[in-house]
Amino acid sequence: EVQLVESGGGLVQPGGSLRLSCAASGFTFSRSALTWVRRRPGKGLEWVSSVSSGGGSSDYADSVKGRFTISRDNAKNTLFLQMNSLKPEDTAVYYCAKGGRLDYNPQIMGQGTQVTVSS
Repeated sequence: EVQLVESGGGLVQPGGSLRLSCAASGFTFSRSALTWVRRRPGKGLEWVSSVSSGGGSSDYADSVKGRFTISRDNAKNTLFLQMNSLKPEDTAVYYCAKGGRLDYNPQIMGQGTQVTVSS
């Protein structure tokens, strides 16, 4: 059974930083692309970033490009999202998902971690 557990969210002021983590189990982590998505208040799921199985290739939504960095530790089955220069519009519940940008399964995600950017 695929299990994904996100953590690291919280309340941060505009311009601040947070690092999200996603602990994964139940599948061969090192062979799977991985994705971060978010759900902003009153909105649907929004793709944020994806990383290849080996970590050598990544992609970002225009809204976060240059501010967020996705990475992974295949030895520890953990996915990360470093978020810098946070803006109020980054406020959302963030989820990790197994798969890449075009094939991640939104039915298999963790409980999410809340990020609130506010002064």
